[in-house]
Amino acid sequence: MGDTDHRGRAMTGSASPRRIVVILPCCIGDVVMATPVLGALRDAYPDTHLTWAVGGWSKAAVERHPALDAVLDTGPAALPVKTWGGFWRFVGQLRAGKFDLAVSLVRSPLMSAAVLLSGIPQRAGLDSAGRGFGYTVRAPINPTDERHEAEIYLDVVRTLGIDTAGRWASCPPVEEDRAAAQSALDGLGISTPALADGLSQALGWPVVLTAGPNDAPMVEAVQAHLVQRAPALVGVLTLRQIAALAALSGLYVGNDTGLTHLAAAAGAKTAMLMGPTSPARYAPYTPDSLALWRPVGLVSGGVAAQRAAPSWDWARDGIAPSDALAQVLTWLGR
Repeated sequence: MGDTDHRGRAMTGSASPRRIVVILPCCIGDVVMATPVLGALRDAYPDTHLTWAVGGWSKAAVERHPALDAVLDTGPAALPVKTWGGFWRFVGQLRAGKFDLAVSLVRSPLMSAAVLLSGIPQRAGLDSAGRGFGYTVRAPINPTDERHEAEIYLDVVRTLGIDTAGRWASCPPVEEDRAAAQSALDGLGISTPALADGLSQALGWPVVLTAGPNDAPMVEAVQAHLVQRAPALVGVLTLRQIAALAALSGLYVGNDTGLTHLAAAAGAKTAMLMGPTSPARYAPYTPDSLALWRPVGLVSGGVAAQRAAPSWDWARDGIAPSDALAQVLTWLGR
């Protein structure tokens, strides 16, 4: 375990590390939930160069984060070390970075081996069922404990003696994304804060639907069920711009996806509709968010078991729209 100097700054040896790499390639929601680790490292090591090893699909969430100096693109694979070629390519990327400290938030034994072979002298990481054999500092995980993913990630920096009190997920939008989001709202003729009919009627706020370029049929299906047709921004905004739009809004409502995590981390008041995954593990890790779900018995066990509930049925197990509306209005004090 690292020592701590008289100022409370974490140490991983005789001096602070010059270059740190945080390793979590996938996925957007997980990456957002790991941003408290980034904030804790930045405060502990204000002069250290911080790099995030992140996948091509997820890097948009953090590549312009103010606490980050660089992004190491690990490619399109969710786990870049899963193939023989990908394994050695990633080892080479780590060696080229000349890092002093690796902070791995990946449970895979393949990742543990890759970090070990990278030659990075200090290696902190998660250790679930012995998978963290390649790390010099290990944060043990009991997969049967139902803890939030963000708290599990923070365990790694806690093992380095770093204070994690008051940490939340944070991906603040940059000014260009805010401007693009505001321009999109202006184009719709909306200048007031932007759920669906029930909330719109109760709060007097207009509804705006957002979606990616391939989601037009889904948006049309939602619009068909609304009393008043809501304007939609389909394929118009980037992920970061949608998060900025959420931050400009009075309320963002989304399902259990990385985008909803990103919206919450951008500062939006966020309600997440949750299904087979447990809010205790995967609710937005922000102080101004609400998990909408109907408590049901879930599959016990670790992360993989939680994410693969085979018998979930939204009509039977999901929260009813009327209950979701009541919970949001109560949360908003209406």
